[in-house]
Amino acid sequence: MLPDFKGGIVLDIKEETQELAERKKGARIDYTAIAESPAFRNLIAQKKKFILPLSLFFLAFYFTLPILTAYTKVLNNPAFGSISWAWVFAFAQFVMTWVLCSLYSKKAASYDEIVEEIRMEAKQ
Repeated sequence: MLPDFKGGIVLDIKEETQELAERKKGARIDYTAIAESPAFRNLIAQKKKFILPLSLFFLAFYFTLPILTAYTKVLNNPAFGSISWAWVFAFAQFVMTWVLCSLYSKKAASYDEIVEEIRMEAKQ
């Protein structure tokens, strides 16, 4: 490991490559067994249960703005002074995107823990 200019540590690429090569030689992973394991199937089911509704909500929320602006006059009414509901809805899409990203990031951390458990089981 080498120090970088900011006081952190930079891994030596040669050292890292050798370590990775040694790990690859010693351990063969049976991906079929992992894919058929109950823990992996449970992980996939959990991810689908979370991602599918989130994606459907995102798509519905996203496409509502162009549909409403193209076919109705609902969003033309002023919301705050001279700002119409179309602008409020458009800004809300940015907020919604950040909220969904943060929700997924937090949930992905729990998925990472489950993946690590599955990897440990596979090594045994």
